[in-house]
Amino acid sequence: MAQTENSPAALSHLNAAGEAHMVDVSHKPSTVRVAIAEGLVLMAASTLTQIEQGDSPKGDVLGTARLAGIMAAKQTSALIPLCHPLPLSKVEVVITPESSLPGYRIQATVRTKAETGVEMEALTAVSIAALTLYDMAKAIEKSITIQSVRLLRKTGGKSGEYQAAP
Repeated sequence: MAQTENSPAALSHLNAAGEAHMVDVSHKPSTVRVAIAEGLVLMAASTLTQIEQGDSPKGDVLGTARLAGIMAAKQTSALIPLCHPLPLSKVEVVITPESSLPGYRIQATVRTKAETGVEMEALTAVSIAALTLYDMAKAIEKSITIQSVRLLRKTGGKSGEYQAAP
């Protein structure tokens, strides 16, 4: 059988037998790697106003979501089976209100000096921050939606830089 791009031998997380395995990155140089991810949390304008006024039944919605995102980035390898545990040197989660949505834009920046990248850590930080925001605000509105979680930018490593289209 000819190898194709999707054959087991061509997929880095499958061994020759087609079994999932953790990729050996020990031969790669340790370099500075940064990933930035974002996601949107959409809600009614009245819910956004209530959160911004600090009038939520569960308390500090944004502070709790920010902390959850940071903690999640640090636990990514425990959540996603084939991710490597990485020494994170920076995790920043910024939650910005946007009345035009209405809702919040969540952006996570993660940095390491390691043999593999931190894209999954940034995406996990955004996802868990968004889920926590939902959990903290669901007493106000159950129809809140989470959408457009994506990698915006990454630097470092063999594949070089990536910048998402606007």
